[in-house]
This record gives sequence, C-alpha cells and structure tokens, in this order.
Amino acid sequence: MSDAPWWRGAVIYQIYPRSFLDTNGDGVGDLPGIIERLDYVASLGVEAIWIAPFFKSPMADFGYDIADYRDVDPLFGTLADFDRLLAKAHCLGLKLMIDQVLSHTSIEHAWFRESRQSRDNPRADWYVWAGARDDGSPPNNWLSLFGGSAWQWEPRRGQYYLHNFLASQPDLNFHNPQVRAAALDSVRFWLDRGVDGVRLDAINFCFHDRQLRDNPAKPKEQRVGRGFSPDNPYAFQYHYYNNTQPENLAFLGELRVLMDGYPDVAALGEISSEDSLATMAEYTRGRRLHMGYSFELLTDDFSAAYIRGTVQRLEAQMTEGWPCWAISNHDVERVLTRWGRELSSAPLARLLTAMVCSLRGSVCVYQGEELGLTEAEVPYESLQDPYGIAFWPQFKGRDGCRTPMPWNDGAHAGFSHGTPWLPVPQEHRALAVAQQEADPDSVLHGFRTFMHWRKSQPALRWGDIRFLDTAEPVLAFTRSLAGETVLAVFNLGEQAQDITLPLDGAVQPLDQHALAQGSLAGNRLQLLGYGAWFGKLDAATDLKTYFARPLECVAAS
Repeated sequence: MSDAPWWRGAVIYQIYPRSFLDTNGDGVGDLPGIIERLDYVASLGVEAIWIAPFFKSPMADFGYDIADYRDVDPLFGTLADFDRLLAKAHCLGLKLMIDQVLSHTSIEHAWFRESRQSRDNPRADWYVWAGARDDGSPPNNWLSLFGGSAWQWEPRRGQYYLHNFLASQPDLNFHNPQVRAAALDSVRFWLDRGVDGVRLDAINFCFHDRQLRDNPAKPKEQRVGRGFSPDNPYAFQYHYYNNTQPENLAFLGELRVLMDGYPDVAALGEISSEDSLATMAEYTRGRRLHMGYSFELLTDDFSAAYIRGTVQRLEAQMTEGWPCWAISNHDVERVLTRWGRELSSAPLARLLTAMVCSLRGSVCVYQGEELGLTEAEVPYESLQDPYGIAFWPQFKGRDGCRTPMPWNDGAHAGFSHGTPWLPVPQEHRALAVAQQEADPDSVLHGFRTFMHWRKSQPALRWGDIRFLDTAEPVLAFTRSLAGETVLAVFNLGEQAQDITLPLDGAVQPLDQHALAQGSLAGNRLQLLGYGAWFGKLDAATDLKTYFARPLECVAAS
C-alpha cells in the first residue's frame, strides 16, 4: 500500500482558526498564528491539517456564512498569509485541506444582495425563493437547524427565501446550472492555489425538493439529535425534502471531475441525513467523494455495542468508498466530557485516540484532543454562539468546545496578549502544551507516541476490519492486510478486565513501547481500565475458528 493516496488512512488535524493562536492581540486567532504553531502540529505525527473557514464573512456563524469565497477575512489575515501557510505546511510534509461551504452563503454575499432586489435580475434564481401560502405563512413546514421556520420573508421581492441554518445564511439554488458552475469555480480557485483537499460542509444540503413538499412528522421516540440539541424542534421531522436529494449525486460527479484534474487531492464530505451511513456509502460510491464522515460517533452513546454496530453498518453498505471517522469537532461537546462525564481522565483520552485511529478509514482529530481537553463551561454572558444563545439553558451551544488552545499556563494561556473572544477555563491551563511537553507521561506525549507507532502498522492504516464478539465494556477487532492481521482490544470501562482470547498461542503482543496497557499470558489478557492493547495473529491461525469463539471478559478482582 505504499502507493496509496495520502488521504487513505490519514489522520487529519482540524484547526479552528479563531481559537488556535492570536498574533495581533485582537483576541481572535489568525493565519499567522497557525503558521507560528505549524511545527507543533507536524510533531504530532498527523498527515494533514483541515482549517475551518477563514473567508470574508460577517461572522454571524463564525465563518460558515461566507461573503466572498475567494478572499481571506481581514480578521484572519490576507491571501499572502494563506500562501505562506500552505508553503510551510508542504515544507513540513503536511497536506492542507480547507472548508468549502457550498450549500449557502451569507446575506452579505454579492450574489444574494443582487438576488433579493427583484424577481427578474440576473441572479434572481440563484437562491431558493418561494411565495407565501394564501394565509401569508411560509411555503411549507421546513425547519431551520438553529430553530424556527427555515423560511425568511424578503419584502423587496415579496417572497420567502430558504435558510436551513441561520436566517443570515440563505440557501443557494443548485437546480440552477449557473449556481453549480459558480460553486465549482470557487473550489477551483483554491485548488489552483495548491490546496490538497476540501472538506465540504453540509454537502448533502445543496439541493432541495423542487415541489417544496412538507417534511413528515417524526414520532417522539425517534427524535434523537445527532449534532444538535434533542429538544430542538428540528428533530421533530423526517428531513426527506429539505436536503439529501437525488440530484446531488450528479453534482458530486461534476465535483469529482474537477478534482480529478489536480494531482493527489481529496474531497471529504460532511454528511448529516436521516440515514447518514447510507448517504456516506452512496456519496463515496463510484467517482464522487473520496471520503465521507457523519455525526454517528459524535453522539452521547459510548459503548462497545454502539461503536461496533455503527462501524459494521457502514462496512456493510460502503463497498466502494472510504470512511472518515471523528469523535470530536467544533460543533459538538468535547469527547472527553461527552463520553467520560465525571470519569474523564488522561487514560480515557489516550484510549479514545487509539480506538478511533484504529478503525478502518481516515480520522479527523480536533485541536485539543491531543491534550485531553474537556468541555469548557462558558457563562451565558460570555456566549458567542447564536445557537447556544437561542436554546439556553437546555442547550448551551458550541462555545464550550471552541475555547482557545492553551499553549502555556500564563495570561490567557498564551493564546493572545489581548482579551480572547471566548474565555480560557482555568482547568485548561493545567493541560497546556508547555506543561505537557515537560511531562513524559502526559496525554500529549502518549498521542505522539501512538501516531508515530501507527505509521509503522500498515494493517491499521489500510487493512480490512472485522469485529470479535465481546461483552461490555470491551471492544475488539482485527485489521488485516497482505496476510498480516493485527488484533486491537480496548477496555472502555475504568475497571480492569480479564479477557480470554479464542485460541492459546495464536497472538503475540506487538511492540508498543509506552502504549501497552495490558499483559498477555497464554490466551489470558489482562487489560487495565481504559486500556488499549495490540497483538499480531500468527499467519497460520484459522481466522474462521478464531472469530467463531467470543472473547470472554470478566472484571478483574
């Protein structure tokens, strides 16, 4: 697999630029700040970085409301800064991916400012416009993810426009071929500059149902939110018509044709649909997206059964494509709090990294995961996220996972010499990079050790995956490639587990150095609480027999 494309099996480090490093004292991170800390990122052993939006924007949704796809917002720097960042990343051997938000723009975008003026201007049909019902109400029952109707009245045209997100984020009309061409031109602009890939935000939201049919109601017991508050009315509907339309497949094909004109680039799609796993498989089938990822492991369900079932369901459907997994990002509660709650700890942080980076696929790691950061408690008066402000106090929004990176234990944790846009929690200062660099047993050093060790294991990067039958809280699977099979076993609980492997002598420990958190005697593996262990199966092992026998797991006394 030495000839595999760089993105296959890659670990991609997500940088949220507002919160990475501020170099000019305005309290907001910037592109020069990323440049300054890029050596640190490279030292982690990741293959690529993904930078959240830095384009011109009024920042109603912190850059996901784009006013100019082809320029850098002065808050973050200049195009020259971006070019310097790209050049340094490549010098350090890092690939660079950027966000592309194609389904919607800001109301400040020149396209929308023109479109809203009349029903007969050159861009009149560039956005989704519809007349009111006879009683003046919106054209249908579609809801915005951020609360309330997905339709906003525009008096200049005497019509409603669609916004699946904030009212200041109008949806583009991808049924219009001019819109599709303009979206592809925006992607082409950055590919021409030399980026190695694009992360496509909400890519299944590009098309809407032409007939504007009402979404059907969802039974109360099925209102489970993925990436949004479960008490949000958005969860009350099946979203069959406002996103994930069949016409999107042809557009993804057009996008792939564009991407194929550039050497060694990749498209990663963010997908949130009624059946995200099925959509991931469909969107990566044939010549469409290179990778897809969803919110399936960004939920509150932390159990071996859920993780195993989720991956197995995707594997059964994704016969051609390549998955990308994430357990944290800028939109959800940090994983150490979400899955650990009051038990969040350094061993759990190390376990979660090892687990997600051992699944078949690529991985997106969110800044701060390598430090074991927990969710910050941001007081209401300091909230910035409009989502959290609207749904407070039942849902506190996304600010708690977006607080600044702690670089040291000094003022503002070394993030800025001004006042940060979000406060830095005191507990994060103790987990700062400088403090962990000085501690050889820190989460940071464990993260680096694992990432560099993983590079030496082709089966973990590219191999097939097969799960063993285990009881909670143990998760176990094999990764196989070119006749080599690695067994990975994870204890998702805090209590040590005695595990009986299927065949005596069939597996030997892999040289894991500081990673080993279990001991093997014969076919008895003792795994510490929140421990991860890797072994290599003998090439002569009958895998059919091996998988026919469940692992016996009992809590160690």
